[in-house]
Order: sequence, then C-alpha cells, then structure tokens
Amino acid sequence: MASSLRGEVLNLYKNLLYLGREYPKGADYFRSRLKAAFLKNKDVKDPEKIKQLIARGEFVIKELEALYFLRKYRALKQRYYSDENQ
Repeated sequence: MASSLRGEVLNLYKNLLYLGREYPKGADYFRSRLKAAFLKNKDVKDPEKIKQLIARGEFVIKELEALYFLRKYRALKQRYYSDENQ
C-alpha cells in the first residue's frame, strides 16, 4: 500500500511542478514553495494522513487551473471587447 501512495505523491508532485511553470510570481518561486511543502511532510507515515495531503494537493491543482483559465479569459476579454466606460 505504501508503494501505491508513493506513486500518487510523485504524480502529484510532477503535476504541480508542470502547472507551476505558468505561475504569476514565476516558476522558481513556485518550485521553491512546492519543494518546501513536500519536504515539510516527508516524515508522514500514516496512510490516512497521506491521503488527506494528496487530496489537498489535488485541490491546489484545481485552484491553479482555475487561476490560469481566469487569466486567459481576462486577456481574451480585454482583446475583443472595448471598455464600456470610455
């Protein structure tokens, strides 16, 4: 069971690392924070606690995706719609 959780954690780390490339404060900032967060929890052995941490990581993935979609939406909106206050 520990090996399956290890695979999930590694997948989570890879996905977050991939999503962090477009982070507004920069990829280096995101990478350092991500590494610190994973190292902080490296000694957790309880499978239930690990599952909770994985669920939190998946929530962060959803939030990052929403942030990126919102940024793209705003850019498109500014490009194609004129400001109505002018």
